[in-house]
Amino acid sequence: MQSAPRQSIAMRARGMALVAAALAGLALCIIGIWRLEAVRAGLTITQSQVGTTPITTYQRRGAAPAPVVVIAHGFAGSRQFMEAYALTLAQAGYLAVSFDFEGHGRNPTPMSGDVTRIDGTTGKLMSELGSVVDAVLSLPGSDGRVALLGHSMASDIIVREALADPRIAATVAISMFSEAVTATAPRNLLIITGEWESALRRDALRNLRLADTAANEGDTVGNPAAIGARRAVVAPGVEHVSVLYSTTALREARAWLDQVFGRSGSGEVAATGGAIALLLAGIVLLAWPLAELLPKGDTPLPALPLRTLAIATLVPAMVTPIALRFVDTRFLPVLVADYLAVHLFVYGALSLVLLRLQGVRFGRMAWLAALALAAYGIFGFGGALDRYVASFMPIPARLPIIAAIAVGAVPAMLADSLANQGGHAALWRTLWIRTVFLASLGGAVALDLRRLFFLLIIIPVIVLFFIVFGLIGGCVGRRTCSPMAEGIGLGLILAWSIGVSFPMFLPG
Repeated sequence: MQSAPRQSIAMRARGMALVAAALAGLALCIIGIWRLEAVRAGLTITQSQVGTTPITTYQRRGAAPAPVVVIAHGFAGSRQFMEAYALTLAQAGYLAVSFDFEGHGRNPTPMSGDVTRIDGTTGKLMSELGSVVDAVLSLPGSDGRVALLGHSMASDIIVREALADPRIAATVAISMFSEAVTATAPRNLLIITGEWESALRRDALRNLRLADTAANEGDTVGNPAAIGARRAVVAPGVEHVSVLYSTTALREARAWLDQVFGRSGSGEVAATGGAIALLLAGIVLLAWPLAELLPKGDTPLPALPLRTLAIATLVPAMVTPIALRFVDTRFLPVLVADYLAVHLFVYGALSLVLLRLQGVRFGRMAWLAALALAAYGIFGFGGALDRYVASFMPIPARLPIIAAIAVGAVPAMLADSLANQGGHAALWRTLWIRTVFLASLGGAVALDLRRLFFLLIIIPVIVLFFIVFGLIGGCVGRRTCSPMAEGIGLGLILAWSIGVSFPMFLPG
């Protein structure tokens, strides 16, 4: 037992650490927000709609009429995801317009059609893109010329739309996959790929060599100011998502459009990735001192015996994907989120039952802490995401979806928090608990790849959830000694995150 002087020294040291964390967190948030708002300076940013499609228009104040660049996001993305390109091009004098595809972001119309057919979902998204192009060409800041820029899923949509619409003067395809490219079309095609996107880099080079069999990455084939050209470039040190924040990629896109339209690029390159990282890191860091404002708990739950931990994790991990293999889980208008909700529920409920049968106490319920955790994750961290990264605030149509997912997410996170002792468990135990759950999802995909292919996309999202929100939740769990509060709070955040991220979809 520590003596009184030693306890006093430890308390003072902890208090100083809390103050340092609060000051550092605030500083990171302030610097991040200042830098993110600075790249918007001098721009007029307006929100409007084309039919049911929400659009955001970026224009430099006082700029002369200029070409329009219509910017399209990838699968499970939104307008905010593409904002670095919109800001960079608007600062260069272009009229930049981004929008939410059907089923994405704040677009209330679900995606529809057959995702495996060009005349299915792809055709519907092309039609939506065409409607946006028609509308924005009539905006006051447009000079009648137009280019398309798109990422991932949208790269195929913009390539096909450029083939179909002779008005498209240039196409910038980021992380492109498309089978529609020919030796000469679309004209003025720039392909940007991240250095760590090996398969897409090979495909980009193949498409470049359709125009010139001797061309290599970084070469320009043809003349973009005259007969048309093609170029494939690599953004160093980035992958499929971080390519959206690459300074190299942003400059290449701007320079390509300048060559096509005979303009001279100027203005700031909005490489916002670093500022976003500072802001989000600050919000996570602030969670510790803020959690200390909650009522303090008494005694943490004891560590689970290894046998109990193994049974409570391995059994649900193996049983859940097998049990759901032949179950029709399509009950929500969201791609694979309905399966994920059921998987979470079965996994979590089975784990909770096994823990209880082995005598594990669930502990007290701290409702204030649970609600505070959920509010901080959704409105604090999530509010920053919504303004600077991706759509996180739901339209009314998504609220029932979030509620349905919560039925599965809350039991799963309760089981996670109980096994993790409300954040008190050793690091290796935390890694074991969450790795086994991810392996269970991977097993489900392996058993039914055709039905659950899109689940592969959400697994990295859940990894990020465990890293970011796991840290925030751990601060609450350790302060309150209530795994129940941590589990409910994290479950609500997880349900919200999934419900706002994945596209609404109606087959047929």
